[in-house]
Amino acid sequence: MTDNLFQEFELNPSIKLKNRILMAPLTRCMADDDLVPTQAIADYYAKRADAGLIITEATIIRPDGQGYPNTPGLFTSAQIEGWQKVTQAVHNQGGKIFAQLWHTGRVAHPHFFGSDVLAPSAIAVEGRVPRMRELVYQTPKAATQKDIDQLVKDYAQAAANAIDAGFDGVEIHGANGYLIDQFLHHASNQRDDDYGVTPANMSRFALEVVDAIISRIGHEKTALRVSPGAYFNLEGDVKDKAVFDYLLPELEKRDLAFLHIGIFDDAMEFDYLGGRASSYIRKNYKKTLVGVGSFSAETGSKAIAEDKFDLLAIGRPFIANPDYVEKIRSKAQLTEYSDEMLAKLV
Repeated sequence: MTDNLFQEFELNPSIKLKNRILMAPLTRCMADDDLVPTQAIADYYAKRADAGLIITEATIIRPDGQGYPNTPGLFTSAQIEGWQKVTQAVHNQGGKIFAQLWHTGRVAHPHFFGSDVLAPSAIAVEGRVPRMRELVYQTPKAATQKDIDQLVKDYAQAAANAIDAGFDGVEIHGANGYLIDQFLHHASNQRDDDYGVTPANMSRFALEVVDAIISRIGHEKTALRVSPGAYFNLEGDVKDKAVFDYLLPELEKRDLAFLHIGIFDDAMEFDYLGGRASSYIRKNYKKTLVGVGSFSAETGSKAIAEDKFDLLAIGRPFIANPDYVEKIRSKAQLTEYSDEMLAKLV
C-alpha cells in the first residue's frame, strides 16, 4: 500500500505539499555553455510537477563552484532569467520547486573557471572529472577566513537570486562530498583554526551558511541536505560522528523547511553511525526529514509508516517516468531507468 504517499504535508504554515513524493536532485549537465537553464529544462521539470516538491539539479552559486560540464548556475542575470522560465512552467502545472545550491569545493576543476580550487584543506580528491575524464582533480587551496566570509555571502546571494527566480525555497547542498560536507569530515578538514579540530568548529561553516540564508530568505524557505556517513568523494572517520552529534541539534534549532539525507542507497551501513545514515539522523533530529536512496514507492511508504522519515525523495525513476506520481497512484507499470536516458531530457 502507498496511500500515505498521497497525503498532503505541511512543511510550515507557508508551504503545503500536495503529496509526500519529492523529486530528488538529479545532475543532468544540460544547461547551455553560459550555465543558463534552457527551455528543454523548463519542459523537463514541468512534466514532473505532480511531485509534492521538485528539488532541482545541483546549481552552482558562483563560477569556482563548478566541477562538471554544463551544470546550471544562479549567479548571473541570464541564469536567473532562465530559471524564471523553469519555475513559471512548474507553477503553471500546480507544482512547487526548490533550488539546490551547490559549491563542489575540491571536486571543482579550474578548467571551468581558471582560478584556484577552494576547499577546507589542501587535500586533493583522487580521480577524474565525470564526463570529462581527461581532467584530473587538482590539489585545492585551503580557504582563508576572507575566502570563507565571501563564500557565506555568495551562498546567501544565490538564495536571494533563487527567490528572485521564482523558487519556493532552496535546499543547501551540504552532502555527498562537496564543499560544505568537506568541512564536516575529518578526511577533508584538517584545519587547526576556528573551522577545524572540534565538532563545533567543523560545523561552523555549515551553520554560517544556513544562518546567512535564513537571514536573507527565511527559515521556512531554507532546507539542507547532509551526509553524516562519508561515502562519495570522501573517506569516513570514526570521529565524524561527533561532528554530526553536534550539528544535528543545532540544525533542529533553526526550524528548517526540512533536512534531506544525502545517500545513494539507504541500505548502506556505517559502523561509526551504528547502522544506516537515516536511522542515525532520525534519532538525532526530530523535525521534518526526507528519506532517499534506492527506495521504491512501496518501501518508501512503509518507511514513512514506520516513522523512519516524513517525505520520500525519488531519483532515477523520475528520469524514466515523468508521470511517476500518477503511475504510482494508478498502480501502472513503471518504465525502468537505464543510463542512456541521461543523454537527453524527456
